[in-house]
Amino acid sequence: MDDDPPADTRCGFIALIGAPNAGKSTLINALVGSKVAIVSHKVQTTRALLRGIATEGGSQLVFIDTPGIFQPKRRLDRAMVASAWTSAHDADIAIIMIDAKRGLDEEASALLAKLADVRRPSVLLLNKIDLVDKPALLTLAKEANERGKFDATFMLSALSGDGVADLKRWLALRAPAGPWHYPADQITDAPLRQLAAELTREKLYARLHQELPYRSTVETVSWKERKDGSIRIEQTIYVERESQRKIVLGKGGQTIKAIGAEARREIAAVVEQPVHLFLFVKVREDWGDDPERYREMGLEFPKE
Repeated sequence: MDDDPPADTRCGFIALIGAPNAGKSTLINALVGSKVAIVSHKVQTTRALLRGIATEGGSQLVFIDTPGIFQPKRRLDRAMVASAWTSAHDADIAIIMIDAKRGLDEEASALLAKLADVRRPSVLLLNKIDLVDKPALLTLAKEANERGKFDATFMLSALSGDGVADLKRWLALRAPAGPWHYPADQITDAPLRQLAAELTREKLYARLHQELPYRSTVETVSWKERKDGSIRIEQTIYVERESQRKIVLGKGGQTIKAIGAEARREIAAVVEQPVHLFLFVKVREDWGDDPERYREMGLEFPKE
């Protein structure tokens, strides 16, 4: 199979902007056709700017999964929101994603108000259309278009995939002409170590979404290819207090064991190699104020 790009190529960087839990990560995974972004019911789980890469004909589409836009309260929050808007300004196309079920609530309205500052072609995307009846969807689309200047409007369900192909085709036709930035078979520019850490963090949140605060992080500290073709990975889960460490470990280590088993299966599927995963839990007080952690997540460290 020839993996070289076609002669006439296009390449576009597309920023996906929306409130937390609008479905951005689910959509990126659907567009790429593989798991590249963390998906969680816990809001504000996307921190770094993970890129998912898809091809459509001669076009390479580089999707930037930005942190959800919300009212920032802490230093980490401010870094996440700032990075999301920076990507919108730098991208070739900005997609504004609105949860159709929630409609034009306070967060969506604030998003539309700030869109005027983004001087890029923009697309209105109403997600979760399977949860809303058609008349309400049409009213929502009309109101959103009155508040913001959009080049196109799409209604889809990222979860079921309904409408995703239409969006992908439209973006492919409007990506700027130029060479591809990535090899034809690459689906993300996140290093595998980072992607593996994101997958473990997803499993951590899925199991402990009630007990564990946002201020926990996962780092891949060791990645070794073994002679038998398997990979030995060591990761550390950092929390801020001893009480949180005990929650992650669980009684007799059962919780951490279950998180590890789920993460190992998913990492192995992504890297297409057997994986031996070892998880450790450490307390690191105030990691949210450590500039080094921000650099690792691809975020600017806010001075205040």
